[in-house]
Amino acid sequence: MAEKHILVTNDDGIQAPSMLALVRALRKIGRVSVVAPDRNWSASGHVKTLSRPLFVRETFLADGSPAYMTDGAPSDCVALAKMGIINEPIDLVVSGINPNANIGDDITYSGTVTAAMEAVINGIPGVAFSHDSSPDDEPADFDRAAQYASVVVKQVLQKGLPKDVLLNVNIPFQPSVKVKGFRICRQGKRIYRDKLIKYQDPHGNPFYWFGGEKPLGEMTEGTDYQTLQAGFVAITPLQLDLTAEHFLSDLEGWEFSL
Repeated sequence: MAEKHILVTNDDGIQAPSMLALVRALRKIGRVSVVAPDRNWSASGHVKTLSRPLFVRETFLADGSPAYMTDGAPSDCVALAKMGIINEPIDLVVSGINPNANIGDDITYSGTVTAAMEAVINGIPGVAFSHDSSPDDEPADFDRAAQYASVVVKQVLQKGLPKDVLLNVNIPFQPSVKVKGFRICRQGKRIYRDKLIKYQDPHGNPFYWFGGEKPLGEMTEGTDYQTLQAGFVAITPLQLDLTAEHFLSDLEGWEFSL
């Protein structure tokens, strides 16, 4: 079987150690190309840059391997690669490893997840990997996390994914939590604890920061949050069709008229 070609990107920037760990692990599985942002795009959501030109430069990762970096968003990275920056066909897009979990409502904000969504839009299977953060701000072991990621990637390359489906994978923080294995789960619900913090510049103009405590999640059986908290790698299949199927028939009964 021909060697598979994997495109790796992230939303934390080209020099993120978490992405380098992922790249190293995936090189044991297939041929890896890297196109990633030149800066941090965390919580950027799904972006398609149309209002300005995008610049792409050749660069090197910390281990000396070649890569491309761009001033575009993570989703731009995937589109750029598919549309010509990478000349060879891409078998799989892998995004991550994000240093914080992307569960529940996070997926709408996450540059990591939306890069995998962009892959699906372009007809390429996509997988997003995130690593839960430590409650005590301990450093994460991304090399170990990358080993779990490689297990998932091997399965995707062997078995494929349905059309318009991507995988969102969250890895428990270690060693605080002993990873017990892998579980398939559904998207859960985040509990955000954001606060609006107001400041004033030297000219008296107000400006604002979003602050507050780290988000939690609803502890509902079978969800990504509960699975992660239980010590399992949480694998959630996502689809781009957001239609609320259960509401279609009710909506048909509404009276819309001018």
